Amino acid sequence: MQISRRTWMAACAALSLGAMVSAHAQTWQPDRAITMVVSYPPGGDTDAMARMYAEKLTQRLKQTVVVDNRAGAGGTVGNTAVARAKADGYTLLFTPNPMTTAPMLLKLAPAASYDPLTSFDPIILTGLQSVLLVAHPDAGFKSIKELVSVAKAGKQLNYASPGAGSPMHIAAELLNKAAGIEVQHVPFRGIGPMIPEMLTGRVQMGYTTYGPVSQHIAAGKLVAVALTDPERSPLIPGVPTVAEQGYPTVKEGAWHGIMAPKGTPANVIQTLNAHMNDVLRMPDVVEKMASFGARPVGGKPEALSKINADDYARLTKTITDLKITAE
Repeated sequence: MQISRRTWMAACAALSLGAMVSAHAQTWQPDRAITMVVSYPPGGDTDAMARMYAEKLTQRLKQTVVVDNRAGAGGTVGNTAVARAKADGYTLLFTPNPMTTAPMLLKLAPAASYDPLTSFDPIILTGLQSVLLVAHPDAGFKSIKELVSVAKAGKQLNYASPGAGSPMHIAAELLNKAAGIEVQHVPFRGIGPMIPEMLTGRVQMGYTTYGPVSQHIAAGKLVAVALTDPERSPLIPGVPTVAEQGYPTVKEGAWHGIMAPKGTPANVIQTLNAHMNDVLRMPDVVEKMASFGARPVGGKPEALSKINADDYARLTKTITDLKITAE
């Protein structure tokens, strides 16, 4: 997903619209615990944000919302479990945008997968995130120009991503193509497991969101090389974009949203959407999201449906053109 200033302004408008939405349709009252599935292991910012939202929803719904990490197969294990769950509001999916492309990359049989466009009802687009390239201090570069120079000089380089087909993987392969280099992909099962390998230097660099690496950047254990957004992020304004550093075609970002199994009653969707719009305006939530390099969006469920469908159309072509597969 390409995040521009115009997108961010539209997101702010959508969040403001949520204020009007939240006054209506809060007619569903759960009578037992709700499960929010995260299709990645603990330790990453997706998991951390899910737990924050679960805590806030618990307070507002007066029912426990528990996070269930169901990692595996590029996120398709958890995503498929939610797609096949009873559509009653008691099983939700908090997901980043790799859910859109995972089925086409893994080429799973229909019985073991889901359709990213038809298997879920959208609830809310919770936030936008930047994708950040970081490197170990001993990698031999601190800028894109230096990275390209090192790679073209013949040094064998590798990069970590949280999985094949993730925005991070796509951003890296866009740079490989644009710069005419071959940096080897090392996929992980989420961002959390990447961090120790990057800190030791066993993997020289990685494409990630900001939250899991912010403390390591501050401590000098990792170097922030570039953002893959079209413009600098107001949350980390000192980090230049890849486009600024000479490769304007390298633009890729991330989003997160909450979904429910297809067929979930409209009043359930409306109630959860209204509560989450209120949650996304809470100052402590906005502050915590900023620590992850994330910006709240909110608005109507249709905003999540549109960004998912747009990504599906665009990334289907990108994945084909770049010959990206699930290793």
